[in-house]
Amino acid sequence: MPSLKTAPAASGHTVEYPRGGPGRPGKPVGSITRGTTNPNRLRRMDRWLSGPSAASVKKAADPLVIDLGYGAAPITAVELHHRLAKVRPDVEVIGIEIEPERVRRAKALERPGLSFRQGGFEIPVAGRRPAVVRAFNVLRQYDETEYAAHWDMVRARLAPGGLFIDGTCDEIGRRATWVAIAPEGPVSLSISLRFGAFVRPSDVAERLPKALIHHNFPGEKIHRYLQALDKAWAEAAVLASFGNRQRWLAMCHSMVAAGWPVLDGPSRWRLGEVTVAWAAVEPGYQGL
Repeated sequence: MPSLKTAPAASGHTVEYPRGGPGRPGKPVGSITRGTTNPNRLRRMDRWLSGPSAASVKKAADPLVIDLGYGAAPITAVELHHRLAKVRPDVEVIGIEIEPERVRRAKALERPGLSFRQGGFEIPVAGRRPAVVRAFNVLRQYDETEYAAHWDMVRARLAPGGLFIDGTCDEIGRRATWVAIAPEGPVSLSISLRFGAFVRPSDVAERLPKALIHHNFPGEKIHRYLQALDKAWAEAAVLASFGNRQRWLAMCHSMVAAGWPVLDGPSRWRLGEVTVAWAAVEPGYQGL
């Protein structure tokens, strides 16, 4: 087993780097995940990244995007490259997987702007700083005590203005959530639901990112937020005959009126999406 060096992390956790220190060759950081994936599973997050958050790619000096832990099949990296190329034609997507056989199989799909390599949270890109790192359905398979150190490790490698996206979704992408993390720390939580795939907004709770999924109980901010969404959704039931989209729009307007720091607007709400500032949902028991 290689020797490790440790470094303090902003979260208060300790990050363990492979031998040689951060950015040097060594054993990949992370664990092999189940690797399950499906075509179009991450379309909701891709739509957000190529939409309201496209600036992180459009304005990047080096339009490097990492699909970290893409799983047993590389389809999510292929789809991400296709979608982001419409925003930035010279975008470069690198799919990174810790399991060598998954990388070997993906090599057949390489093309200009899309490649695959072995690695983990250390992001083995030879000193380059990614504009975006996406890790979807990866950290949810880790222990709760581990996610913060991995957040710190990845965000320390981002380009200025870059984003690390830690997200979770169901098997076919109908219910999704993700945290956007800047080099300075977490920025926002997004919830994106397919109309007809939920009864209440809080049905997404089982798909919350690892940072929040164990904090959905009274006294925690994320619980209060989901309960507020449910209440606003119930109060908008009078609009149900006009369709779930109109009801969702009314719910979001109510959340804004109630003072929640919602960061997007009707063009995103129409898609079954809503994004709130991280401070409104961050972990930390508040008491009853």
